[in-house]
Amino acid sequence: MKRPLQLALIVMVAVAAGAAGYLTREATRTGTQVSVSADANTELLALRLPDLDGVEQSLGQWRGKVLVVNFWATWCPPCLKEIPDFIAVSQRHSNETVQFVGISIDRPEAVKTFAAEFEVPYPLLLGSPRTLEMARGFGNSVQALPFTVIIDREGLIREVKLGTLNQEELERRIRALL
Repeated sequence: MKRPLQLALIVMVAVAAGAAGYLTREATRTGTQVSVSADANTELLALRLPDLDGVEQSLGQWRGKVLVVNFWATWCPPCLKEIPDFIAVSQRHSNETVQFVGISIDRPEAVKTFAAEFEVPYPLLLGSPRTLEMARGFGNSVQALPFTVIIDREGLIREVKLGTLNQEELERRIRALL
């Protein structure tokens, strides 16, 4: 593919992702718990995906901790914007009952290169477009990225955010669950 065509395609994908994020609102909240189907909650915690070494990991292994699950990709500009904030906040909470997990909808080689370059301190799992389909159960009907789900220590989904989260927002949402 010629360079101008590649750039045009990248710009179109970025614009589409931005438009999807703009058009899709944050999930409806009821009290402190996000309104999601029980099936979506169960499906997420039962999710088993390979890590960067190919070892299958279950999100359920982190039950009992505040779990920050971020769906992202290396080709997603808004994802790349928020990941440094996720890294910083995860490092600040490394001695607490908080676990960050990134689920990348990307090629393993791209994720490995990214993880090494940015020294991502939390587990990165390799998802697929099929993995992203579960986002519909959380109100992300267009399956846009980035997309973050925060689960409390009892295993209940408490926050769902379509679009980027900065350090302040992330800290506030985590502290409310500690």
